Amino acid sequence: MPEPTKKDETENESAPPPPEKTTPQEGGNEKGKVWSLGEGAPEESEKRDDTQRSTLFIEKPQSGTVSVGGNITFIAKVEAKDLLRKPNVKWFKGKWMDLASKAGKHLQLKESFERHTKIHTFEMQIIKAKENYAGNYRCEVSYKDKFDSCSFDLEVTESSQAAPSIDIRSAFKRSGEGQDDAGELDFSGLLKRREIKQQEEEPEVDVWELLKNANPSEYEKIAFQYGITDLRGMLKRLKRMRREVKKSAAFAKGLDPAYQVDKGGKVRFMVELADPTVELKWYKNGQEIRPSAKYIFEHKGNQRILFINNCTMTDDARYYVTAGDEKCSTELFVRDPPILVTKGLEDTSTYVGERVELSCEVSEDDANVKWFRNGVELSNDPKSRYRIKVEGKKHTLIIEEAAKNDTATYSVMTTGGQSEAKLSVDLRPLKISLALEDQTVRLGQEIHLKCEISENVEGKWYKNGQLIEASDRVKLYHKGRIHRFIIPVSAVDDEGEYMFVPDAYNINIPCKVHIVDPPKLHLDGLGENNTVTVVAGNKLRLEIPISGEPPPKVFWSRGDKMVTDSGRIRAETYPDSSCLVIDAAERDDSGPFRITLKNEAGEDTALINIKVVDVPDPPQAPNVTEVGEDWCIMTWEPPANDGGSPILGYFIERKKKQSSRWMRLNFELCKETTFEPKKMIEGVAYEVRVFAVNAIGMSKPSMPSKSFVPLAVTSPPTLLAVDTVTDTTVTMKWRPPDQIGAAGLDGYVVEYCFEGTDEWIVANPELTDKTKFTISGLPTGSKILVRVKAVNAAGESEPKYYPQPILVKEVIEPPKIRLPRHLKQTYTRRVGETVNLVIPFQGKPRAKVSWEKNGSPIDKNEINIRNTENDTIIFIRKAERGHSGEYDMKVEVENLVDKATIDIQIVDRPGPPEVVTIEDVWGENVNLSWKPPKDDGNAAITGYTIQKADKKSMEWFTVIEHYHRTSATINELVIGNEYYFRIFAENMCGLSEDATMTKESALIAKDGKVYKYPVYDDFDFSERPLFTQPLVNTFAVAGYNATLNCSVRGNPKPKITWMKNKVLIMNDPRYRMFSNQGVCTLEIRKPSPYDGGTYSCRAVNELGEAEVECKLEVRVIYHGVINPGEPLSLAGDNQVYNAPTPLDIPFHSHPLFPHANAFSACKVCISLLF
Repeated sequence: MPEPTKKDETENESAPPPPEKTTPQEGGNEKGKVWSLGEGAPEESEKRDDTQRSTLFIEKPQSGTVSVGGNITFIAKVEAKDLLRKPNVKWFKGKWMDLASKAGKHLQLKESFERHTKIHTFEMQIIKAKENYAGNYRCEVSYKDKFDSCSFDLEVTESSQAAPSIDIRSAFKRSGEGQDDAGELDFSGLLKRREIKQQEEEPEVDVWELLKNANPSEYEKIAFQYGITDLRGMLKRLKRMRREVKKSAAFAKGLDPAYQVDKGGKVRFMVELADPTVELKWYKNGQEIRPSAKYIFEHKGNQRILFINNCTMTDDARYYVTAGDEKCSTELFVRDPPILVTKGLEDTSTYVGERVELSCEVSEDDANVKWFRNGVELSNDPKSRYRIKVEGKKHTLIIEEAAKNDTATYSVMTTGGQSEAKLSVDLRPLKISLALEDQTVRLGQEIHLKCEISENVEGKWYKNGQLIEASDRVKLYHKGRIHRFIIPVSAVDDEGEYMFVPDAYNINIPCKVHIVDPPKLHLDGLGENNTVTVVAGNKLRLEIPISGEPPPKVFWSRGDKMVTDSGRIRAETYPDSSCLVIDAAERDDSGPFRITLKNEAGEDTALINIKVVDVPDPPQAPNVTEVGEDWCIMTWEPPANDGGSPILGYFIERKKKQSSRWMRLNFELCKETTFEPKKMIEGVAYEVRVFAVNAIGMSKPSMPSKSFVPLAVTSPPTLLAVDTVTDTTVTMKWRPPDQIGAAGLDGYVVEYCFEGTDEWIVANPELTDKTKFTISGLPTGSKILVRVKAVNAAGESEPKYYPQPILVKEVIEPPKIRLPRHLKQTYTRRVGETVNLVIPFQGKPRAKVSWEKNGSPIDKNEINIRNTENDTIIFIRKAERGHSGEYDMKVEVENLVDKATIDIQIVDRPGPPEVVTIEDVWGENVNLSWKPPKDDGNAAITGYTIQKADKKSMEWFTVIEHYHRTSATINELVIGNEYYFRIFAENMCGLSEDATMTKESALIAKDGKVYKYPVYDDFDFSERPLFTQPLVNTFAVAGYNATLNCSVRGNPKPKITWMKNKVLIMNDPRYRMFSNQGVCTLEIRKPSPYDGGTYSCRAVNELGEAEVECKLEVRVIYHGVINPGEPLSLAGDNQVYNAPTPLDIPFHSHPLFPHANAFSACKVCISLLF
């Protein structure tokens, strides 16, 4: 058994395995992850949904073949007309390896852009190709949401050469300039497919030792210098190696990092212990190894050896040995020996449909063998048409029924060899056993075409050169050598030339199908009895569908006259229909029309009734049969001609007689010939008219009716009552009707009838316009019923009945005075007012009324008395106090009397009180007393009003009001003053016109010496005008209001005038002048430089005049203020002023306060806020 070697030692292999597509899952253990550090995860582009892909390539890379050591270039082109930027392109080997990280001396990726054609060109160039470069490649291009992908194959031809064993350190050199293995395409294949690369020269410098001893800051420099691109993976490996190679107290010599052995071989693991007494245990994938025939343990001094016999693929695992708390690990790789093809495939020729078997033999039983067709691997899927049979060392590819497309190159590959052969499948000569026959089929019947050929092959059916696909209507059948074409229900379009063409043969079987159909009229769309209705004046275009094969001839006729293809009535014929056209249809066009179809298969005919309808004729003028307050009833007759369509109803319109505007009265058709218009204005003349409506439309209006005026009788009279009854007369009274109406009220009719009869007698042959009527000539003792009717132009109203019979007999009613409530007390009026009293009474018959005043008859010259049957009126136009007194009223009916008394009081204001006396004076008090007035104004005195007056001013002030007593004490008088007092009397009419004043004054003296008041002359306040504050010279800023102020005094108040340059200022809107409490102000609104000058103010009164003046200068700002506090200059002034900040601006200088002085004598403040 050969001694196992480590992975860094070289060994030979008979032949490389065939190229195959690999995935990251192949190899199935963690060792592949350790050695294949250059592998990448599947790109996200593989996960894209196919529905998101869109074509971007205009030229895709094509599959190619290259010999070992040769160069090959793959080109992809993308058009950039619709792209705003360069698309993203990636190259892959298999499904997962991104070749961008493999670029080097064996692989170069290039790209270019042609500006004129706007095409991006991407190239992948493989230099000095190797056998393991063969396989499937993919190019992907993406731009925003667009994506496209293209796969192609690379085949590398030439016999394989021996390759050196795997170098662990070189696995980390994926690409780089200056490295022998730069540009390697598939590092995962180093272990997964057991491909062995050629022996590469060991680098002169051990990179591992450099990295072990180097400072971490120098790692990147070393990786760049020696072409290490997978520095991160190498550092991970280095970190683990450092943990493994660190000096161990238990192991003097540990296991090597990895071991390799052939399947069935023997491997030897050896460690050397520092302490031979330490217990040692061996583990495989974490499980302890027990001694057995397969696992043999051996001790040689400090050496501990483990032999593994007859290695299998299950022994490919990670092993470690523990000595106390320390552990040493390694990896074992079991290599499967190559399988050789001992008997190759042979070229084969056959016919379509025959069974084909391609066989080969390999060196071992049940070996893993892969079959390929034109380089594409064949699967042993049960659904596949290819079946693979294995019998020991014999492997067979079976094709049950060979087809033309099975012609190809088939190959078989093992891990140690391959063989290929060509399969040629040809067609057998075809013979027609049963040809298609021409057929004539009646429309709607089945079309059945059948043919038979010598071979069982598929075929296609054609009609007039167009391919026919099977559908629900067309049935295609193929059974063995027989082909059938069936259409269960034929149609006109099915006529034509049919042809069957067998697949893969340049031969066709033709036939003709002729469809025959008798002519037929399709009248389903017409109405009952084939009647077609058209409105008069419209164009009729009646289209009748027709059918028939061959197309029939069409004939139209009306009676014995044929309808030609020209004129107002004409016929038009089309392939599948015929039209009868009538331009501007008339009523005379109504009647039957005949259509006839003829062809070689038969004949068909039909009658079509044309009915021309029109709007109806207008009805006759309507008649108004009855008129009411706001309504009327109208009738009319239907129109003589309904236009060929039944009358559906009527529309009614009305208008005022003097108007031309008609108004529709009904919006729903009126089915009757009677209508009641409403909501008319009473007393206005109206006319009505009618429209008839049928299904076609509305007729013209009828003639208007005769004019009529809506009028209504009044409502019945109201409040019918008996006024008086005598032995021969009855007097009735009533009130007018509540509703009279526009017709007015002409009068009343009074009717009566005797009780027990139904004959009503008119009491007044002529209408009476009064609401009271006396029925005379009645027999005494009879009973009558009375009713009253109101009469106007519309007629008599409903009668108003007296509810009960009336006895014609005079009845004595005792007198009774119905004195109003307010007259039951004293009736008071002021002098000069009017007295008008109405006192009702009752009493029959012929009551007598008499009046007395204070027991004496009334003077009718001063007091007017008017008596009626029901009341009496006493009237005084202008009352005087002499009219006061008791008035007695007496009403007499025969021997019966009733009396009433009315107390009338005429009042006036009282006279002044009698003598007012000062009874006593003490301190600040004065006691007064007086007597009531002699004349109290015919009303009780209700109080007194006391006033006082200082002797000096004699201005009266009220001290007490509504005082009831005749003595009073006046308090709080001013010491030293002398007072007079006066008193007014008061009653219900007010204060007396005059007052009684004390004859003497009351002096409120101080205690002690009496002070004698000096006598002074009146002071003369007259003064000529004098300015107490003159005007001051100032200046103003142009555009800002300015004011000039001064103050003046004088008595009488002087008249103020302002002047500019000695010219009086008057009616100028730019100036405003104010004067308040002697302060005179002149405001100049937004002055300009022209407003500068000498201003003067003049004050004049009757004692003299005074005048002051000042100079005003208006300056312009020519340098604007930039910031608060910045100096500024005024035109005409060399002095520099500091511009105030907003907080420095005085309140009176703000432009919104024009009445204030905007400038002081020492400083100018300019508001920067406005």
